[in-house]
Amino acid sequence: MRRAQGSSLHKRPLRAAKLILLSALLVPGAILSTSVSATAQEGVLRRGFFRELFAPAPPPEPERRYSRPPIIVQPGVRSAPVRRSKAVATPRKPPEPEVVVAEKKEDARVILVVGDFLGGGLAEGLSTVFAENAGIRVVDRSNGSSGLVRDDYFDWPGQLGKIIEEQKPAAVLVMLGSNDRQQLKVGSERAAPMSDAWDTEYTRRAAQLAKIVTDSKVPALWVGMPSFKASKMTADMVALNDIYRTVASKSGIEFVDIWDGFTDQNGAFVTTGPDINGQPVRLRSDDGINMTRQGKRKMAFYAEKPLNKLLGLSLAGEAPVAGLPGAAPGALTLPTDIDRTMPISLNDPELDGSTELLGAQAGPKQEPRTPSEKLQVLGIAPEPTPGRADDFKWVPQRRITQSADGATTSAIKR
Repeated sequence: MRRAQGSSLHKRPLRAAKLILLSALLVPGAILSTSVSATAQEGVLRRGFFRELFAPAPPPEPERRYSRPPIIVQPGVRSAPVRRSKAVATPRKPPEPEVVVAEKKEDARVILVVGDFLGGGLAEGLSTVFAENAGIRVVDRSNGSSGLVRDDYFDWPGQLGKIIEEQKPAAVLVMLGSNDRQQLKVGSERAAPMSDAWDTEYTRRAAQLAKIVTDSKVPALWVGMPSFKASKMTADMVALNDIYRTVASKSGIEFVDIWDGFTDQNGAFVTTGPDINGQPVRLRSDDGINMTRQGKRKMAFYAEKPLNKLLGLSLAGEAPVAGLPGAAPGALTLPTDIDRTMPISLNDPELDGSTELLGAQAGPKQEPRTPSEKLQVLGIAPEPTPGRADDFKWVPQRRITQSADGATTSAIKR
């Protein structure tokens, strides 16, 4: 009995050792399995910075390709063409109509234009005006960089007489000054622009140029300067226009003022403005100095009417009429019989509603027939009825007193 118990006691440590060994073999597997499972869950639930940094890149997803279903064409049935979207193109500005230039006659009268680069632009605009007139030819003898200051570069007083004698023009147009905002040599000294000495010498040279034109007995126009983008340059052009206007007036030359055509209603410089038809167009280039094609045409528009008067192409200030039946191409004709209607004054209320024209033999004036017509036409309200609410006339009341001797006196009550 004791031996059996001793053997069982001897076997207990052995069993315990076996259990410990078995546990040692099973626990690492369980821990490894738990670690892998936790790692898998962590990879799904959260990934740390180092896991993102050292984890292998996932395999690329396969590219998805979408195939268009085949188009089944039935025999005898015409399929509709596939419409493709096109980009919306910006509308293009319609091209300007080409100017038809008539062949000039051999004896065509010459319009001579002299001056600087703006004078050249004026000549280009006038060429468009008289393009269809075979009897008028515009000659541009401008010099873009010239003026009245640098006579060492181009001497206009010394050259203008020769040019007039060479061209034998029917009219001369002068337009210069945009290059003259610089020092002017007066004797042995140089005067600053717009100083008193500068103004005196510049006025003398402008008068000398005007005298050459008047001595040639050729009708002439002096076209003024427009405004410019630079405010200082615009102020100088105002001073130059005053000189040109004074010189032209003393010489008997008409001065053409184009200033308002290139400014807004406040007198400020504008790049875009109405053309000769009232449509908004670009008149000046980006530098604020040069003229566009529409700007050149607008300069010519201001000079066109006085030029027609000098050339005798208009009657009583009316614009010349061209294109009448039977007229030659480019010929300038005028109607023989003109039935003019006298104007009606719109400011005379007495002629409102009358059948007589202004200037006709009118009979005696008649008063309006009704108080309403008298109020509307003449602005005279009818006399108010005494005692009515609209009767505001104050009638003074007199106080009559009698003295002791029986004499009576009256006085206005205060």
